[in-house]
Amino acid sequence: MASLCLLFAVSSVAQEKTKPISPPDSSQVIAPADTVLQPFDQRIINNLRQMSERKTIMGKLLKAILVFDRKPEEVYGLDAELIEREFERHTYKIVRRVDILNMNAFGYSVNDTSRVPRNFFEKAGNSLHVKTRQGLIRNKLLFKTAQPLEPLDLIESERLLRQTDYLLDARIVVNEITTSDDSVDVFVLTRDIFSLGGSGSFTPSSGSGRIALRELNFLGQGHQLRTNYRFGLDAPRSWEFSGSYLVENISNSYLSAEVIYANQNYYQERSFFLRRDFFSTNTKYAGAIGLGRVEERILLPPIDNDTLSRYGTLGYDRRDVWLARSFKPKSYNLGYEARGRIIVGLRMINTNYKKKPTENFDDNTILLGSVGYSIRKYYKDRFLFGFGRTEDIPVGTFVSLTAGYEKGSSYRRYFGATTSFAKYTPSFGYLYGGASYGSFIRNGNWEQGVLDVQSLYFTKLYERGNWKLRHYLLGHATVGINRNPEEMLSINNENGLRGFRSEFVRGTRRVSLNYEANLYTPFSLFGFRLAGVLFADLAWLSTGNKSSPFKEAPYRGYGIGFRLRNEYLSFSTIQFLFSYYPRLPVNEDLSDFRIFNTSRSYYDFTDFRFTRPGVAEFR
Repeated sequence: MASLCLLFAVSSVAQEKTKPISPPDSSQVIAPADTVLQPFDQRIINNLRQMSERKTIMGKLLKAILVFDRKPEEVYGLDAELIEREFERHTYKIVRRVDILNMNAFGYSVNDTSRVPRNFFEKAGNSLHVKTRQGLIRNKLLFKTAQPLEPLDLIESERLLRQTDYLLDARIVVNEITTSDDSVDVFVLTRDIFSLGGSGSFTPSSGSGRIALRELNFLGQGHQLRTNYRFGLDAPRSWEFSGSYLVENISNSYLSAEVIYANQNYYQERSFFLRRDFFSTNTKYAGAIGLGRVEERILLPPIDNDTLSRYGTLGYDRRDVWLARSFKPKSYNLGYEARGRIIVGLRMINTNYKKKPTENFDDNTILLGSVGYSIRKYYKDRFLFGFGRTEDIPVGTFVSLTAGYEKGSSYRRYFGATTSFAKYTPSFGYLYGGASYGSFIRNGNWEQGVLDVQSLYFTKLYERGNWKLRHYLLGHATVGINRNPEEMLSINNENGLRGFRSEFVRGTRRVSLNYEANLYTPFSLFGFRLAGVLFADLAWLSTGNKSSPFKEAPYRGYGIGFRLRNEYLSFSTIQFLFSYYPRLPVNEDLSDFRIFNTSRSYYDFTDFRFTRPGVAEFR
């Protein structure tokens, strides 16, 4: 039985093979290609196939959950050279017809329309899922029937569909057989995720636990509900609850409305937001209105030889309004869409403090104006942050200047600047660099300033059979300038050392360097893909405007673990990591070794879209 369980746990799936070719004929069903499995993988599959043919309980179970004769799907459109002008020959043609094929969550593929659910669990999962309504998908498209096809409409629409939370993947193709010199027929293929999900935990020794539920596509309408409930806690109260409800793309306007409610021991929030982002390169207007009331406990500055953390309560009401407009430079090349955009925006933030832990918090109104220039485009690749799904890689250039003032108990001006760039090629990988600076100016003195520099590089995908390897390197430096005493940086978790947690290791200048290697394995069970993780983190920290973080030895963290992800479900990525920290603070009782889990990816892309005028963040 032990050997059966071992074989059952490492059931493998064939490699999803990526090959750069020209976009396929959209009128034909895309045929999958054969993939040669490694001998070790083939032996496992043969053993499982033989066991599934037996008339035993284990054999019947394997036959119900596994499919042995399904070939891997061929994925098209991943060649970076083809994406820039993938559909330029169809620019300004009239859209004659738009056909939408929306597929259920399990057993289907946007790259191979002949695939259907084969086993019991795929069919059962589809029966419990409500598919996304076609009208919701149609409202995401930037092109309409009986209208000219603008440049970038097809690839931008595909990207917007693919980045929707309740869709796993999307593909837009043109029917080349019926296409004429002045009109086109378009196919839109999408695949849902199983939008209902949740998680939980329970500790028998303390009787505490957590239950989280989420529905990302309520009744197929695209509404998103997230809840989190904790129980069995210590004083001051035994329970906590938080939740949010989001309605996106209201009336085909790309307006989204969200309500957030949090009732926790040390954090309470009631907020409402109505916003419209620069969702596409061609978007002209964006803006938002936000109303919120927040009460939270914040960590106060430590006193010399302090062995206990000191906290204070901060409570405030905030009203936030911003509006921005983008302008497209003129292009005299018919059929070529200029990627650059000039954006101007205004923002007003009004904050009224109800509870103040120190005298450094005064009621204020901040008025900001920004002007920026953005060039952005997207490539497609896989095995970046997901486990085989098509992912969009943003590249481009962004520059912006922000100026304004804050009026409260006194008057001070604000100035900020931001710049960033990113490049990507399949043979080199991805390189991103960005820097931002912002500071208030009072009576000629610069205060509450911050300089932030960040870089990210990941290599190309190295493949050996069904095994895939990619390396990541992240550098981040944050320098505070004349910050308030209660404004301090930490190196906890995503701020420096993953898995590290300390209340006393804080400062005003921080430099961190993070390395990670991801080994994507061919093993899968119930759609959960497995990847190995190896990481090494370094972080330097100092206090004071003139002190260098590099004068002392860095804090370090090393670890190894694995990551699980099911792309068909709304579950977050699950990571289990075993870590070691050679240096710890002397005034805290912490362990050198730690086992922890997280659902948050340590790396992410930075898009080149204009968001909103804002004050540089110090965190």
